[in-house]
Amino acid sequence: MAVKPLHLLSLPPILVSLLVITFAKGHEFTIESIQAAFAENKFTSLQLVDFYLKRIENLNPKLRSVLEINPDARVQAEEADRDRRGGNNHGRRSLMHGVPVLLKDSIATKDKMNTTAGSYALVGSVVSRDAGVVEKLREVQAVILGKASQSEWYSFRASGKIPDGWCARGGQAQNPYVAGAGTCGSSSGSAISVAANMVTVSLGSETDGSILCPADRNSVVGLKPTVGLTSRAGVIPLSSRQDTIGPMTRTVADAVHLLDAIVGFDPRDSEATAEAAKFIPDGGYKQFLNKDGIRGKRLGVVRHPFLDSLNGSIVSTFGIHLDILRARGATIIDDLEIADIDIISDKGKSGELMLLLTEFKSSINEYLKELEISPVRSLADVIDFNLKNPELEKLKEYGQQTFLESEKTNGNGEKEKKAIEYLEKLSRDGFEKLITDNKLDALVAPGIPNAMASVLAIGGYPGISVPAGYQSNGMPFGICFGGLKGTEPKLIEIAYAFEQATKLRRPPF
Repeated sequence: MAVKPLHLLSLPPILVSLLVITFAKGHEFTIESIQAAFAENKFTSLQLVDFYLKRIENLNPKLRSVLEINPDARVQAEEADRDRRGGNNHGRRSLMHGVPVLLKDSIATKDKMNTTAGSYALVGSVVSRDAGVVEKLREVQAVILGKASQSEWYSFRASGKIPDGWCARGGQAQNPYVAGAGTCGSSSGSAISVAANMVTVSLGSETDGSILCPADRNSVVGLKPTVGLTSRAGVIPLSSRQDTIGPMTRTVADAVHLLDAIVGFDPRDSEATAEAAKFIPDGGYKQFLNKDGIRGKRLGVVRHPFLDSLNGSIVSTFGIHLDILRARGATIIDDLEIADIDIISDKGKSGELMLLLTEFKSSINEYLKELEISPVRSLADVIDFNLKNPELEKLKEYGQQTFLESEKTNGNGEKEKKAIEYLEKLSRDGFEKLITDNKLDALVAPGIPNAMASVLAIGGYPGISVPAGYQSNGMPFGICFGGLKGTEPKLIEIAYAFEQATKLRRPPF
């Protein structure tokens, strides 16, 4: 279901035409260029919002990456414009002030929009308050433009069956570069919308690959923060051990500016955010946008199994990228091995899947019970909703087997505690030992191999994917840098320096 057509809003046709020309020919604005334009009175936040609304109106029927437009987006933009004209807090104003942001449909907003994880089961539900990251965005007067599509219920309704980028409410989202190509998931809509210049920046969430993989497939920057660096409060949960909220943008700098706006302690996610708050540097993350940030870094390469299933052209291009990193002053330690990587990359063997099944049921039941209004109050209710609405939810095509398996679980018992301990041991003896023994600043890999996603997921580690090229058919791929908890400053330095040295990203059209 596409968003409703957007009248270009109460603007005279001639002004609409001028706006499109002024904003145009595919020009992609960065946060810094937007703020410069605001300061020079070249355009307003309201005009920028209208530009994106027109882009959504034109592109979303095909790409299906936006589920809802915020009816209050233009009002928020006007408020930001008034604030700017009044000169209020000019010196202390955030770079996100007046900048449009799309939110993944699992990130709650206490407004006129739905928060549904792509499912009809939650249409009409009412949250008690904004998600923690949304509260922070509102504090700096960012404009909440709308909700982006996603793989329904993070594809966890039926793992391996729900297509990446599909949800009942939005249908099948499309890769903007190659028609019919994979979008990856679950933050597919967030990635597609940014790639297609339908918004400045967006927020996604990741449990295991859900920011990094869509970023890779849709040629955008995806930053997966250390678990707890950003609050998960008010975000439809899957696993409190692994869930994290992060930026999806066209540039590393934009990802950093958005990250700076949303990090920090949240009493509603107190344990994780208090633990991660120690990693937040004085002065924020902007200071690490260093074009010489590769120099002196030690980067590790794990070829098995990270490169095993990749297209040969991607692997050969990766070799060129390693040479670029060396030329920029990095030391590359190649052919490394992560202990028990074959276990880590198999969610069944590692115990990750068993824990996700248990954690999802308990966390989603808690989330649903706290809603002010909701047609469903438990996982069992969601399962029943799907059974009663099989055509709406395409139950025959995709089923809900993972939901059924999750519903059978009974909370964290001794078996689950041992599984958590085992995952911690795999992380400690694998990734962490590799990093420390080789004195690495980060691992680097082409694309985002499933094995690397799992390595970063089970340990709560950060990662960043940067556009790195295109296959012969135009399909994008990225390069991923991952590190230990709290190493965002190093990852940002490396990613930004690589991006500035290569400038490989190009618009889809």
